[in-house]
Parts: sequence; structure tokens; C-alpha cells
Amino acid sequence: MMARRAGAAFVTLSRVIPAVLAMALLAVSPGLVRAQGDKPVASADSEFSKQIDELKKSFGEVSRNIDQSAKSIDTIKSPEEGRKSIEDLREQVSKLLSAVADNGEISTLGGKALGLADEKLKSLERETRFKPEEKQYLVGRWRELKTATEAAIHDLDGARKDFAELLRSLQTSEDYIDELMQIREHEKALQVIHQLSDGIRDASVKLKKLLGTIKPPGV
Repeated sequence: MMARRAGAAFVTLSRVIPAVLAMALLAVSPGLVRAQGDKPVASADSEFSKQIDELKKSFGEVSRNIDQSAKSIDTIKSPEEGRKSIEDLREQVSKLLSAVADNGEISTLGGKALGLADEKLKSLERETRFKPEEKQYLVGRWRELKTATEAAIHDLDGARKDFAELLRSLQTSEDYIDELMQIREHEKALQVIHQLSDGIRDASVKLKKLLGTIKPPGV
């Protein structure tokens, strides 16, 4: 209800503003500010034209702000975008949980790396192409790599489990996150409305200044 009323008010305002400008132009056209001898004063004409240009610019900015405000309120009124964001988040969480599960993709990576080191050590034990000192060096390096791989797997396993726990917590908070996202969207709309108020006040100041220079012919 609030969104419909605000949208209707914005549409009405966007129609009224050009009409006000047209009335101002019609009111001033019969006679601009005159100097002695009924001759136009160049400086007064120049100032008035400048005011008209500034007012037209302000009206254009107000119209754009009206459109932005209406779109922001429509976003609140139609939360489909928010739901889509939640669905996208749910899908990403599901994929990540599958990857970090106990038998998931990440857990198998370490096993593959460790299996490669084991196979290499077994292969070197049967190797006859190298000198004894060369074979000893190669075996020693692969044993170091195997130990380092085991440590890395242990570290990865801890990180994987912590991340999986956090992802599950996120899953249970989807409804709360949805509400927070709606609050965020409303805050955006509120900011735009404040900007619209500032723009209207600025246009009002310029319009008052312009109307103050309009005088009936002969005055």
C-alpha cells in the first residue's frame, strides 16, 4: 500500500513539474523586467534566461530521481530479486558442501597426492638405473615430500571440516538472511527518497527565485 501511494505521488509530481515551468514561461512572456524608457535591460534578460536554464536542469534531475525512487519501491513491493539471490546462495552452498564433505572432491585430492608419493617410493626401491648415492638421494627427497604431503593433508582436512561446519550454519540461517536482504533493499529505497526530497527542495528554491522576478506588464 505504501509503495502504491508513493508511486502514484511520484507520477503526479512528474506531471505537475513541467506544467509549473510552462506557467512560469507564459507569465513572463508578456513583459520581462523593463528599465526606464520601456527598454529591455540586457543584464535582467540574461539573468532571467540563466534562471530558466537552471530551473529546467533542476526539473530534469527531479524527474530522474522520481523514476529511481519508484523503481526502488517496486523492488521492495516485488521481492522476487531477493528470493533469486537466496536461491543462488543456496545452490552455491550446496555445491561447496558436496566438495568439502568427508568423501568429497577436496578430501580425495590429498589422498591422490599421497598415493603418488607412495608409488614413487616403491618404484625407486626397484630401480636399478641409478648409482647407490643417486638412488639414496632420490628416495630421501621423496620421503620428505611424502611427510610434507601428509602434513598438508592434515591441514587441509582441518580447514575443510571448519568450512563445512560454517556452511551448514549458513544453511540454517537462510530465512534470517532473507529478512536482512529485504532490510538492505528498503534502506536503499529510503536513501533515494531522501535524495529526491533534497532535489525537490533545490528546485523549489530556484522556482521561487524565478517567480519573484516575474512582474505584470506596466509595473
